[in-house]
Amino acid sequence: MIVIKSSREIELMKEAGKVLIECFARLSSFIRPGVTTLDIANLVDETMAEMGAENAEKGYGGFPGSACVSVNDVLVHGIPSAKKVLRDGDIVSVDLVSRLNGYHADACRTFPVGIVKQEHLRLISVTEECFEIAYRMAKPGIHLGDICHAIGEHARKNGYSVPREYTGHGIGREMHEDPYIPNYGTPGTGPLLEKGMTLAIEPMVMEGKNALRVLADGWTAIARDHRYSAHYENTVAITETGAEILTR
Repeated sequence: MIVIKSSREIELMKEAGKVLIECFARLSSFIRPGVTTLDIANLVDETMAEMGAENAEKGYGGFPGSACVSVNDVLVHGIPSAKKVLRDGDIVSVDLVSRLNGYHADACRTFPVGIVKQEHLRLISVTEECFEIAYRMAKPGIHLGDICHAIGEHARKNGYSVPREYTGHGIGREMHEDPYIPNYGTPGTGPLLEKGMTLAIEPMVMEGKNALRVLADGWTAIARDHRYSAHYENTVAITETGAEILTR
């Protein structure tokens, strides 16, 4: 069941979104060669606590970290570690969820570390473009499948693939609500968007093939061909005439 939010509920989600905006602002100047993925998670913890929010990822479903920090060929759910040191040329995706006043906001950014190859900067850029295309399409009366299809097609036209196993989702009082939002789809299918829907739209784009394996830790999803992945996500509210980003 898709939960329609009131204007007040969307305002509360926007407040949770401001927490993530601040986290990413701090991370943008913090992430550099020599920083560990645990350092990143610790900064996120400190920022959320300072702003009076809960870190909703901490321990979620047994996840052994407080942020998903995924480096290079890790698509999603990278576990922060003091042993994982960022190096010049890496790219790192940081996926965060805040909870404030009972409502969630979810967003992800992929950051270049130091001097990064042009091909990997392009991967990051195309992933962000996939989101922008979806965001510009989102409005009442549009089928969700139209948006999903557009994300996958833009990735494909640029020579990339998208995963089948991981998707975006509805969000609100719960971190994960209906509907699921894959990065591929069939135009004219799926639920019709309507005012008050709140969606975590999150293109995940893979440089190589979309075959994945999950490591023995039960969380870390890595590309089987070890080529790089990028991830970009925002929480979006459907309005009367379009959509509003709550996390940017």
